[in-house]
Amino acid sequence: MSAEAAKKFVTETPVEEIERVKEWINTEEYKEKNFAREALVVNPAHACQPLGAQMVATAFDGCLPFVHGSQGCASYFRSTFSRHFREPAAATCDAMTEDGAVFGGQNNLFEGLENAYALYKPKMLAVYTTCMPEVIGDDLTAFIRNAKQNGHVPEELPIPYSNTPSFNGTHIHGYDAMLKAILENLTEGKSIEGKCTGKLNLIPGFDGNTGNVREYKRIFEEMEIPYTVLADTSEVFDSVCDGTYRLYAGGTKLEDAAESINGKATISLQKYSTLTTMKFIEEQYTGEKMTLPMPFGIKKTDEFLMKLSELFGKPIPATLKAERGRAVDALTDAHQYLHGKKFAVFGDPDYLFGIVSFLLEMGAIPYHILCSRTNKKFEKEMKALLAASPFGATSKIYINKDLWHMRSLLVTDPVDGMIGDTHGKWAARDAKVPLFRIGFPIIDRVNLHRSPVVGYQGAVNMLTMIANKFLDIKDETCEDQWFEMMR
Repeated sequence: MSAEAAKKFVTETPVEEIERVKEWINTEEYKEKNFAREALVVNPAHACQPLGAQMVATAFDGCLPFVHGSQGCASYFRSTFSRHFREPAAATCDAMTEDGAVFGGQNNLFEGLENAYALYKPKMLAVYTTCMPEVIGDDLTAFIRNAKQNGHVPEELPIPYSNTPSFNGTHIHGYDAMLKAILENLTEGKSIEGKCTGKLNLIPGFDGNTGNVREYKRIFEEMEIPYTVLADTSEVFDSVCDGTYRLYAGGTKLEDAAESINGKATISLQKYSTLTTMKFIEEQYTGEKMTLPMPFGIKKTDEFLMKLSELFGKPIPATLKAERGRAVDALTDAHQYLHGKKFAVFGDPDYLFGIVSFLLEMGAIPYHILCSRTNKKFEKEMKALLAASPFGATSKIYINKDLWHMRSLLVTDPVDGMIGDTHGKWAARDAKVPLFRIGFPIIDRVNLHRSPVVGYQGAVNMLTMIANKFLDIKDETCEDQWFEMMR
C-alpha cells in the first residue's frame, strides 16, 4: 500500500455549518432539546463524594486522609483542593489497580495503612472509598478490623471510615458521611451524664471559604462564647508561609471533637451537607441541637447572632452592633448598583439559599437558580424564600440540571450577571455577562477563599465585588461622553 493510500483523511466541517450551529445553540429550539436530554450530563456544578470526605478528614488535627481506591482518584481530590486554596492538600491512598478489582482491596488496604502510619505518624487515619471498591463490594468494617488484629496498625489508632461512592451523590454527601463517621468514632464512650463543657459546637458544613470559618470564630470570640469548630479548615487550607512545611497544619483537636458530645449546644450552618450527621447528633449529643441557615446578608446574620445570644446568655457586643451599622450604611450607599438587576446563580444548596437571601435583600432578582444535584424539598424551601420578597416573583428554579442547561437559559433569557464557581465561566463568556466567583472551586482567581461572604463583613465584601464589577463594565463600554468621574 502506498503512503498516499495509507493516509486517513478527515472530513472538514464547512465554515458555514460551524456558524449555523453556533447560532442554533442560542435558540429556543435548541434549549428545548437541551432540557429534554436525560442520559447525559455536561459540566455538572458539583464534585464527587470522596472529595467532600477529604475536606472533613483534612480538617482534624493530625488526621491523614486515606483513599481506598486508585492513585488517579487521590490525585484528583488533592489537585482540586490545591488549585482552589493554593495550599498543599495532604492525602494518601492504597493504590488499587486491576488486580484489586478482581480479588478485592484488603491487601492494598493492609499495606497502605501500615506504610501511612509508619511514614507519616498520624494521630488518626480517615478512610473513604472511591468507585472501584464500592462496585466490587469491599467491606471496610471487616478490612479495618482485620488490619488491627493482624498488627498492621495499632489497635488504639482511630480509623473512622465512610462509604463514599463517586457514582452517587456529591461532595456534600461525602462530607456528611465522613463527618458522621469521625464524630461517631471519637465520641464513643465519651458521653457523661450531667457533664457540660459549656462550649458551642459549630459545624460549618462543606465550605471552600476559609474566611467564613475565621469569621465565625471571630464572632464567637467577640461574644466570649467558648467553641469547637467541627471540621476546622481555617489553618489547614490558609496556613502561614514561614519556610517550614507542616504536614498537619491545624484542624480541630481530636480531644475537643471527642468532648463535643457533652457540649452546651451544637449548630450546623448547612442543612443539606449535614443531614445524617445531625441525625446522629440529635440522638447522641447533649445540649441544644439545631440547623440554621448560613448567615449571608444582614437579616440572616442578625438571626444567627440573636440565637447565639439566646443560647449562651451573652449580649450582642457593641463592636458587632457597630459592624452591623457600617454594613447597613455600605449596603444603603451602593444598593442602587444591584437593585433590579437579574442574576443567574448556581452551586450547593445551602450556599444558594444564602446567595439568594442576599440578592433579595439588595432588591436584586435571582432570576435563574440552578442546583445540579438536589431534591424537591430544596425546591419547595427555595420557593418559600422567594415568595417572601417581591423581587422573587419572577425567579425560576432548576433542580438536577447542569451548566450546559444554564448556558441555554443565559442566551435565551438573559441576565445581568452570574454567581457561582469557576465552572460557570464558559457559559458566562458565551452569554457575555460577568461571573461573580462565590463557592467551590475557584481555580482561576486568587485569594477569594480568604474573604468571608458570611456575616456583616461578608455582606460588604459581596456587595463591593458585584457593584464594582458593574461599574468597571460601565467605564469600559460607555461612549466618551458618558465616561464620568462620579458613578
